[in-house]
Amino acid sequence: MPVYIAFEGAEACGKSSHAKRLAEHLDAVATRETGGTAIGRRLREILHDTAVTDLDDHAETLIVAADRAQHLAEVVRPALASGRHVVSDRSVYSTLAYQGYGRGLPLDQVRAINEWAVGETLPDLVILLTVPPEVTERRMAKRERDRFELAGDDFHTRVEDGFAAMAAADPDRWVVLDASGPVEDVTDAIRGAVRARLGIG
Repeated sequence: MPVYIAFEGAEACGKSSHAKRLAEHLDAVATRETGGTAIGRRLREILHDTAVTDLDDHAETLIVAADRAQHLAEVVRPALASGRHVVSDRSVYSTLAYQGYGRGLPLDQVRAINEWAVGETLPDLVILLTVPPEVTERRMAKRERDRFELAGDDFHTRVEDGFAAMAAADPDRWVVLDASGPVEDVTDAIRGAVRARLGIG
Protein backbone atom coordinates (compact mmCIF):
# COMPACT_ATOMS: atom_id res chain seq x y z
CA MET A 1 0.00 0.00 0.00
CA PRO A 2 1.62 3.30 -1.06
CA VAL A 3 1.99 6.02 1.56
CA TYR A 4 2.17 9.81 1.51
CA ILE A 5 4.80 11.28 3.85
CA ALA A 6 5.26 15.02 4.42
CA PHE A 7 8.15 16.83 6.05
CA GLU A 8 7.29 19.98 7.97
CA GLY A 9 9.22 22.51 10.00
CA ALA A 10 10.39 26.07 10.25
CA GLU A 11 13.04 27.60 8.03
CA ALA A 12 16.48 25.96 7.88
CA CYS A 13 15.40 22.86 9.79
CA GLY A 14 16.79 20.54 7.12
CA LYS A 15 13.48 19.20 5.85
CA SER A 16 14.26 19.66 2.14
CA SER A 17 17.48 17.66 2.37
CA HIS A 18 15.97 14.95 4.54
CA ALA A 19 12.85 14.66 2.38
CA LYS A 20 15.09 14.02 -0.62
CA ARG A 21 17.17 11.46 1.29
CA LEU A 22 14.10 9.57 2.48
CA ALA A 23 12.54 9.58 -0.99
CA GLU A 24 15.71 8.06 -2.42
CA HIS A 25 15.80 5.45 0.34
CA LEU A 26 12.17 4.44 -0.27
CA ASP A 27 12.34 4.80 -4.07
CA ALA A 28 9.47 7.25 -3.65
CA VAL A 29 8.31 10.20 -5.71
CA ALA A 30 10.07 13.26 -4.28
CA THR A 31 8.10 16.49 -4.50
CA ARG A 32 7.44 19.76 -2.72
CA GLU A 33 4.94 22.48 -1.89
CA THR A 34 5.03 25.10 -3.19
CA GLY A 35 6.49 24.54 -6.64
CA GLY A 36 5.99 20.82 -7.21
CA THR A 37 4.45 21.37 -10.66
CA ALA A 38 5.11 23.71 -13.59
CA ILE A 39 2.14 25.84 -12.55
CA GLY A 40 3.27 25.68 -8.94
CA ARG A 41 6.73 26.95 -9.82
CA ARG A 42 5.19 30.08 -11.31
CA LEU A 43 3.08 30.60 -8.20
CA ARG A 44 6.11 30.00 -5.98
CA GLU A 45 7.99 32.81 -7.73
CA ILE A 46 5.36 35.26 -6.53
CA LEU A 47 5.27 33.89 -2.99
CA HIS A 48 9.02 33.90 -2.39
CA ASP A 49 10.04 37.02 -4.33
CA THR A 50 11.43 39.64 -1.94
CA ALA A 51 10.35 42.34 -4.40
CA VAL A 52 6.72 41.43 -3.67
CA THR A 53 5.93 43.67 -0.71
CA ASP A 54 2.19 44.26 -1.04
CA LEU A 55 0.72 40.77 -1.24
CA ASP A 56 -2.38 40.58 0.94
CA ASP A 57 -2.36 37.73 3.47
CA HIS A 58 -5.66 36.41 2.13
CA ALA A 59 -4.31 36.42 -1.43
CA GLU A 60 -1.17 34.65 -0.23
CA THR A 61 -3.31 31.94 1.35
CA LEU A 62 -5.31 31.45 -1.83
CA ILE A 63 -2.17 31.23 -3.97
CA VAL A 64 -0.76 28.52 -1.70
CA ALA A 65 -4.06 26.64 -1.82
CA ALA A 66 -4.06 26.85 -5.62
CA ASP A 67 -0.55 25.41 -5.73
CA ARG A 68 -1.65 22.60 -3.42
CA ALA A 69 -4.73 21.68 -5.44
CA GLN A 70 -2.64 21.45 -8.61
CA HIS A 71 0.11 19.52 -6.83
CA LEU A 72 -2.24 16.88 -5.46
CA ALA A 73 -4.07 16.50 -8.77
CA GLU A 74 -0.94 16.35 -10.92
CA VAL A 75 1.66 14.65 -8.70
CA VAL A 76 0.51 13.14 -5.41
CA ARG A 77 -2.71 11.33 -6.32
CA PRO A 78 -1.41 9.88 -9.61
CA ALA A 79 1.74 8.61 -7.88
CA LEU A 80 -0.24 6.94 -5.10
CA ALA A 81 -2.68 5.46 -7.62
CA SER A 82 0.24 3.92 -9.51
CA GLY A 83 1.54 2.30 -6.32
CA ARG A 84 4.42 4.71 -5.61
CA HIS A 85 5.18 6.19 -2.20
CA VAL A 86 5.28 10.00 -2.10
CA VAL A 87 7.61 12.11 0.05
CA SER A 88 6.83 15.84 0.05
CA ASP A 89 8.78 18.80 1.33
CA ARG A 90 5.84 20.57 3.03
CA SER A 91 2.10 19.95 2.80
CA VAL A 92 -1.21 21.45 3.89
CA TYR A 93 0.08 21.89 7.43
CA SER A 94 2.54 24.55 6.31
CA THR A 95 -0.36 26.76 5.29
CA LEU A 96 -1.98 26.38 8.69
CA ALA A 97 1.36 27.21 10.33
CA TYR A 98 2.44 30.08 8.07
CA GLN A 99 -0.79 31.74 6.99
CA GLY A 100 -2.86 30.72 10.01
CA TYR A 101 -0.59 30.92 13.02
CA GLY A 102 2.10 33.07 11.38
CA ARG A 103 0.00 35.65 9.56
CA GLY A 104 -2.76 35.52 12.15
CA LEU A 105 -5.60 34.63 9.79
CA PRO A 106 -8.54 32.73 11.33
CA LEU A 107 -7.52 29.09 11.50
CA ASP A 108 -11.00 27.79 10.74
CA GLN A 109 -11.09 29.79 7.50
CA VAL A 110 -7.59 28.74 6.44
CA ARG A 111 -8.46 25.14 7.24
CA ALA A 112 -11.72 25.29 5.27
CA ILE A 113 -10.01 26.69 2.17
CA ASN A 114 -7.40 23.97 2.29
CA GLU A 115 -9.84 21.17 3.00
CA TRP A 116 -11.51 22.17 -0.26
CA ALA A 117 -8.12 22.14 -2.02
CA VAL A 118 -6.93 18.76 -0.71
CA GLY A 119 -10.16 16.80 -0.38
CA GLU A 120 -9.35 13.62 1.51
CA THR A 121 -5.68 13.45 0.46
CA LEU A 122 -3.76 14.02 3.68
CA PRO A 123 -0.29 12.74 4.58
CA ASP A 124 -0.22 9.35 6.27
CA LEU A 125 2.76 10.55 8.30
CA VAL A 126 4.06 14.05 9.05
CA ILE A 127 7.69 14.35 10.14
CA LEU A 128 8.24 17.62 11.99
CA LEU A 129 11.90 18.55 12.20
CA THR A 130 12.91 21.00 14.92
CA VAL A 131 16.15 22.87 15.60
CA PRO A 132 17.05 25.40 18.31
CA PRO A 133 17.19 29.11 17.37
CA GLU A 134 20.98 29.28 17.34
CA VAL A 135 21.14 26.50 14.76
CA THR A 136 18.54 28.24 12.63
CA GLU A 137 20.51 31.49 12.72
CA ARG A 138 23.76 29.76 11.82
CA ARG A 139 22.20 28.00 8.85
CA MET A 140 20.29 31.07 7.65
CA ALA A 141 23.46 33.18 7.70
CA LYS A 142 24.86 31.03 4.89
CA ARG A 143 22.16 31.80 2.33
CA GLU A 144 20.16 34.59 0.74
CA ARG A 145 16.79 34.91 2.42
CA ASP A 146 13.47 34.81 0.59
CA ARG A 147 10.24 36.67 1.35
CA PHE A 148 9.10 34.28 4.08
CA GLU A 149 12.52 34.02 5.68
CA LEU A 150 12.61 37.82 6.01
CA ALA A 151 9.26 37.95 7.82
CA GLY A 152 10.76 38.51 11.29
CA ASP A 153 11.39 36.60 14.50
CA ASP A 154 7.87 37.03 15.92
CA PHE A 155 6.36 35.57 12.74
CA HIS A 156 8.66 32.55 12.83
CA THR A 157 8.02 31.98 16.52
CA ARG A 158 4.28 31.84 15.79
CA VAL A 159 4.94 29.42 12.92
CA GLU A 160 6.96 27.12 15.17
CA ASP A 161 4.29 27.30 17.86
CA GLY A 162 1.70 26.39 15.24
CA PHE A 163 3.59 23.31 14.13
CA ALA A 164 4.05 22.24 17.74
CA ALA A 165 0.34 22.67 18.46
CA MET A 166 -0.69 20.62 15.41
CA ALA A 167 1.76 17.86 16.27
CA ALA A 168 0.50 17.69 19.84
CA ALA A 169 -3.12 17.55 18.69
CA ASP A 170 -2.59 14.64 16.26
CA PRO A 171 0.19 12.39 17.63
CA ASP A 172 -0.91 9.38 15.58
CA ARG A 173 -0.11 11.26 12.35
CA TRP A 174 2.86 13.35 13.49
CA VAL A 175 6.33 12.50 14.72
CA VAL A 176 8.64 15.22 16.07
CA LEU A 177 12.40 14.83 15.66
CA ASP A 178 15.34 16.98 16.70
CA ALA A 179 17.25 17.77 13.49
CA SER A 180 20.14 19.69 15.03
CA GLY A 181 22.52 16.72 15.24
CA PRO A 182 24.73 15.08 12.60
CA VAL A 183 22.94 14.43 9.31
CA GLU A 184 23.40 10.66 9.49
CA ASP A 185 21.94 10.52 13.00
CA VAL A 186 18.87 12.49 11.89
CA THR A 187 18.54 10.26 8.83
CA ASP A 188 18.59 7.16 11.02
CA ALA A 189 15.96 8.63 13.34
CA ILE A 190 13.71 9.46 10.39
CA ARG A 191 14.01 5.98 8.91
CA GLY A 192 13.33 4.47 12.30
CA ALA A 193 10.18 6.54 12.71
CA VAL A 194 8.95 5.58 9.24
CA ARG A 195 9.50 1.88 9.97
CA ALA A 196 7.78 2.14 13.34
CA ARG A 197 4.77 4.10 12.09
CA LEU A 198 4.28 2.74 8.56
CA GLY A 199 6.20 -0.52 8.45
CA ILE A 200 8.32 0.44 5.46
CA GLY A 201 11.95 1.36 4.88
